[in-house]
Amino acid sequence: MSEIPLVQTLQTAVGLLEGNEELRQQVLTGCDRISNPSTRIAVFGPFNFGKSTLLNALLGDRLLPMDLIPATGAAITVKAGPELRTQINLTDGRQISESGTAILEEYATLDDQRQMRGDVDSIEVQSTAPLLTQGVEFIDLPGTNDQEAQDEIVREQLLQADLVIQVVDGRQLMTLLEREQLRDWLLDQGISTVIFVVNFLNLVEPDDQKQVMTRLRFIAESFRSHLPPGISNLYRVDALPALRSRLQGDGAALTNSGLPMLEAALQSFIATPQQDLIRLRMPRLQKLSEQVTVALQKQVSVLQVKQEEVQQRAEKRSQIKQKAQRLLQQDFRAQTQALQTWLELQNLLNQYQGSATLALQENKFEDWVTQTFRPAWMHHQKAVVSPVHKACEFFEQPRPADLWVAFPPAPSVKSAQTAAPSSSTSGKDVTPVAIATGVGLLLSGPVGAAVLGGASYLLNKKESSGDTQPPASKTGQEEEQIRNYLTQFSQVAFAALQQYQSAAQSILQSAILDKQHINQSQNHQLRLLRSTLEQLQQSC
Repeated sequence: MSEIPLVQTLQTAVGLLEGNEELRQQVLTGCDRISNPSTRIAVFGPFNFGKSTLLNALLGDRLLPMDLIPATGAAITVKAGPELRTQINLTDGRQISESGTAILEEYATLDDQRQMRGDVDSIEVQSTAPLLTQGVEFIDLPGTNDQEAQDEIVREQLLQADLVIQVVDGRQLMTLLEREQLRDWLLDQGISTVIFVVNFLNLVEPDDQKQVMTRLRFIAESFRSHLPPGISNLYRVDALPALRSRLQGDGAALTNSGLPMLEAALQSFIATPQQDLIRLRMPRLQKLSEQVTVALQKQVSVLQVKQEEVQQRAEKRSQIKQKAQRLLQQDFRAQTQALQTWLELQNLLNQYQGSATLALQENKFEDWVTQTFRPAWMHHQKAVVSPVHKACEFFEQPRPADLWVAFPPAPSVKSAQTAAPSSSTSGKDVTPVAIATGVGLLLSGPVGAAVLGGASYLLNKKESSGDTQPPASKTGQEEEQIRNYLTQFSQVAFAALQQYQSAAQSILQSAILDKQHINQSQNHQLRLLRSTLEQLQQSC
């Protein structure tokens, strides 16, 4: 057993405790006490067993409240001081300090409903009693057979005591409650430095006193106290006669009360070397270590269950993401292939050259682009970017720049009506057209139509007579312009699509989060808990 490593390990372990503030405080207090040079002796027992009277007898004065009612309702620490003075520490941080101990009647006793004051945090009495000058502190504890609040104070203070004086009423054997408290509050907490003091035996018939002591000696021996050599764990002290004898200076009566034998035992215990005192304190720290171990093991179990649940959810999410990734990749490939097929020049020519040429001839090319060609492109563009956008949202990644294409400038082909006249054309060549047009304005019906038809015939005949060269095919020029337009668009769109594919693939093919990276915090906490548990086992 190594004291210091255990203290250090426990101090580390309590930092990992969750939701167990009481145990945390017990451990911190126990660690602080392990090397404390002072010796603390707690007087423990049910209400009205004469605890305060016994302590007053040991100190040689009526320092503590000892009337039958009211009884002590708070733990009172008695230590050495230059004068008799009482200090009340309140829960709001205020302190009340007065000479003497009269103030204890107000702050340290139970009220009419046997309730302790809720505003008192701790009470300290300083005294010049000789026994205190040896570095010893006495703790007068509340009774243990009344209120839960008082029991909590008792349990807390017992953990800080180096020696426990268990006061027993000699008029009755230890009750079941007393024995349960002996086991639960002392034995189970590693507190084995216990002295049993039998009070009120002077009130028992002389013939019964020996029988009572025999029975109590059996109980005391079964407790297996761990005390320094030469110290018994059972003493008879008639507390009230002992106090009266000490106040009156009656040595014979004091001896008959049994107090001197208890004082001798306490003197021997107080003289225990510091290293031996530390060893006597260690069993309590080991018990606390066992409690901390159990608490941390529970935390490990809970954390493991949570981690498994999180891991299962993570694996399920990973499977969903992997499936979604496959579907989105398939959709993207299909839509990209469809767009590539649509962008093939021959397919564009087959699908759009005729309608585009007609629109150009009718001077409606911009309308064709707006109503026919651009919607077709937008349909394919949206189909391609849709799985990418879904992937960005599902995998929580930023969107890449959208697939965008600048449409080529609209083609421009001069029509025959707006073409400049050739150098071989003369004024007379235009005359038939003008005449025919004029006649057409004057005539209507069949006659007008015939005249117009004749004029048209004359004009066509003149043009075909060889006087002028026939112009290039107007339709051929427009088809060529449309071909060039669609070629430019195909090239630009293919380049844009290739660039977009590169950006999209990094998203669609990104690795799904590894489940090992999901619970790094929990993994770290588990490793820390397990390491601390291993250190606790080694320290004990």
